[in-house]
Amino acid sequence: MARRYDPHRRTRIIDAALSVIAADGIAGLSHRTVAAEADVPLGSTTYHFGSLDELLVAALRRCDENFVRTLRESEALAAGGAAEGAARAAGSAGLADELTRLLGHWFAGERGAIELEYELYLAALRRPALRPVAAEWTEEAVELLSRRTDPETARALVALMDGVCLQVLLAGGTFDAAYTREMLARIVAGGG
Repeated sequence: MARRYDPHRRTRIIDAALSVIAADGIAGLSHRTVAAEADVPLGSTTYHFGSLDELLVAALRRCDENFVRTLRESEALAAGGAAEGAARAAGSAGLADELTRLLGHWFAGERGAIELEYELYLAALRRPALRPVAAEWTEEAVELLSRRTDPETARALVALMDGVCLQVLLAGGTFDAAYTREMLARIVAGGG
């Protein structure tokens, strides 16, 4: 029997890994559980991902792409170059408003998706292979926000957004847009 060419198999395996992690946490992830979820032979998962860490790296990278894409697609954050002076003139209000809007939109979606992203992000604490990917997300977010402020302020904004997200997720609370906007505005106002 000829082998069937499946150009999307790697993507299906990553999607299956995300489904397994969402349902059972990282502890439930194995090549076997992912193969069953993706409906592929076990050998396909080990062919595409030699280790579970490789699979987790691909899954974290997929999650990171989602939020960074949201930042990239924000017209308000894309204000740079010639529009930079006007954007800075808008001060803390414009940038804080946009970041609050993006976080609010993110929390208005499925909470499980946010929990999944942070579970993978925090897995880097115990899995060194994930650390560079977690750092990539931070660096890309800082780079995007640096279009509107200086890099140090951008880094502080990313740290605050991470902190707000973690507090909402861990405390089981709701996203407080007014508080978040005020704290973001304070950081921007104190920056360059």
